[in-house]
Amino acid sequence: QLQASGGGLVQAGDSLRLSCLASGSSFSRALMGWFRQAPEKDREFVAAISRTGGSTYYKDSVKGRFTISRDNAKKTVYLQMDSLKPDDTAVYYCAADRNAILPAGPNYSSNEEHYESWGQGTLVTVSS
Repeated sequence: QLQASGGGLVQAGDSLRLSCLASGSSFSRALMGWFRQAPEKDREFVAAISRTGGSTYYKDSVKGRFTISRDNAKKTVYLQMDSLKPDDTAVYYCAADRNAILPAGPNYSSNEEHYESWGQGTLVTVSS
């Protein structure tokens, strides 16, 4: 089970940090991802991180602004979002793939069909 938190209403240029707390004993074996869904749009990949945190992958439009990280001891994955833009407004979801291939790579990690567990989503609204 995954529980996302940290969303809110901010202005353009501000920062937010999302957190996703996992339950169970398999967190350290899971590829973790963040996805988002803007109003009237399909859900899209944002970022992913490998089991150990040694590999990270990002959607092009968030590279250099967003940072994904994880703390396996706390069973938590984070998404630090800086320089937020109105286009970042969306519901953000964390997801887990406990059966990921090794190494997962960017193409695999960005495909939401590989993730079997999803959090409830947290709303991020960026005003201009």
